[in-house]
Amino acid sequence: MNATALRVVDTAPLQYLLLACSTGSGHAPPLLCFLHGYDEAAPLEIVVALTRHGPLRATPPARSLDSWVMVAPQLPTRGDLWHRYAPVVRQIVLEVAQQYGCDGQRLYLTGFSFGGNGVFDLALAQPDLWAALWPVDPTRVPTQPIALPIWLSIGEAARSQARAFIQRLALAAVDRASTSDRVWCDDGADHIGTATRAYRDARVYEWLLSKRRP
Repeated sequence: MNATALRVVDTAPLQYLLLACSTGSGHAPPLLCFLHGYDEAAPLEIVVALTRHGPLRATPPARSLDSWVMVAPQLPTRGDLWHRYAPVVRQIVLEVAQQYGCDGQRLYLTGFSFGGNGVFDLALAQPDLWAALWPVDPTRVPTQPIALPIWLSIGEAARSQARAFIQRLALAAVDRASTSDRVWCDDGADHIGTATRAYRDARVYEWLLSKRRP
């Protein structure tokens, strides 16, 4: 990822990192919102923090993101706190989507570690906003079932609770149901390795693009 293409937007209470696709394609782009994990909160410098593990990492994923708009807010303090900022994340996403003419039916939410927990929390609070969810190695099972399409990337943090995740979210193994709305995969990696592999996996980006909010 070209760091010069990233823009820091300094808003309160959450600043965010923005990557906008090239204009002039004639198509409304999809938007992907990334929620970071514990160690990437402020006061760590935002570009350093949000290019560590997610889709904005300096090493690009297998699928080019040139056609996407990506936004990554940063928490002001460490913790499993994304639920507190659900309205703020919603406002940021909708404002960026309007500014860049995004497809309102293709707004996607992903997050790593505590950010994966945030994916569950925001999905439960905002089922009308997201077209599909992509939690990457979350640390806890959601409090209740979630009806939205989900791709769960399991790693070291989630592995011990895999059965509970699969049952609560009604997931099928990706190699048996890659076109399903509810899938999981586990590449056998550790926590950080799971994020690295997941965000380079072209299958997931293609899967996300196949999901549209009614």
